Amino acid sequence: MQIPGHIDPVTTGTVPLRGGNRIDLIGLTRDAIGGVLVEAGLDAKAAKLRAKQIWHWMYHRGVTDFEAMTDIAKAMRPWLTDRFIIGRPTVREAQVSSDGTRKWLLAAADGQEYEMVFIPDADRGTLCVSSQVGCTLNCRFCHTGTMRLVRNLAAGEIVGQVMLARDELGEWPKGTMAGFGPDPEDDDDEEGGNYTADGRILTNIVMMGMGEPLYNFDEVKGALKIVMDGDGLALSRRRITLSTSGVVPMMARAGEEIGVNLAVSLHAVSKEIRDEIVPLNRKYGIDELLKACADYPGAGNSRRITFEYVMLKDKNDSDDDARELVRLIREYGLHAKVNLIPFNPWPGAIYECSSPERVRAFSNLIFKAGISAPVRTPRGRDIMAACGQLKSAATKPTRAELDRIAEEKQAALG
Repeated sequence: MQIPGHIDPVTTGTVPLRGGNRIDLIGLTRDAIGGVLVEAGLDAKAAKLRAKQIWHWMYHRGVTDFEAMTDIAKAMRPWLTDRFIIGRPTVREAQVSSDGTRKWLLAAADGQEYEMVFIPDADRGTLCVSSQVGCTLNCRFCHTGTMRLVRNLAAGEIVGQVMLARDELGEWPKGTMAGFGPDPEDDDDEEGGNYTADGRILTNIVMMGMGEPLYNFDEVKGALKIVMDGDGLALSRRRITLSTSGVVPMMARAGEEIGVNLAVSLHAVSKEIRDEIVPLNRKYGIDELLKACADYPGAGNSRRITFEYVMLKDKNDSDDDARELVRLIREYGLHAKVNLIPFNPWPGAIYECSSPERVRAFSNLIFKAGISAPVRTPRGRDIMAACGQLKSAATKPTRAELDRIAEEKQAALG
């Protein structure tokens, strides 16, 4: 879709997924799966039943082989195998941090690379998912922002990250089908039984990987609808957070049509500083952004907006900055918390991280005003998996090239 005020340089959703002449079913809706089955020769009634069965096996069981779909007639399985595929991204590199964080460098069917990160904690496991190859924006503290935008990821490529993570974590239910009887068209099919559903390891998703999700709205929406579907991956919308740098025209639609938690990359409280470190601010200013936050559908005491705030030494970390942040939250009547992020360095970065003492002082001022301001513990720094560090290693531009990329992005944004 065309984003108001933005010239989108890529076409979304037309990049073929893997499978060659076979159609990759990952990322398709139930109706779309039924549609391709009809196009392949099934009648509408049979296609509807098969689509329901395939959906369950793909998204609830994590199966990639039609032969494992034991409630589908044995004679039908080779027919499906010849025409369709249930794909996954290709893993180019997998790394594990000393703190248990895991990062994967993934490749799409066209060879383009993007990254995803899994962060384990005692009470949750969070997957950080990418929405673009590269990024539309040029936030100056972010490594991904130094990349040119290559293209948007299709819904199947976004969902594929979640599927692959669950593969790698080994958390799909195991055993044969229980409660799903044999296929009525196949007298030789086996009965279900011995089904076990393992505990969840991946409990939360954050759309905070490479890219700006709201500049790829339709594909992100389609992917998250599949992730939230109760008959499949069944992850609650309250366990999904979408992060934006402030694409104001799309924020209300995100709340109305997707309905997940909202995180906003604020990072500064003055026009001058935010113009520098989040140049999108030159298009959609702080006042306009905070008004959109106040109007975000569903925001309230039980569902607060998160303001992400990276701590940059001598740039945005003064006591006055903390007090102004409190004032702005109160002025706009926002139900919000502030997530303070110690800056994670990367090669060529022009900023330094605020000292631990300065971060604590900043946090304390906000807490004293009655607003939650926890400090995020850096995770995965040793494998470049921490917030703001994601970037495909395929290109290593010079400082002059980085500056030129930033200028080109700003010109495109207007």
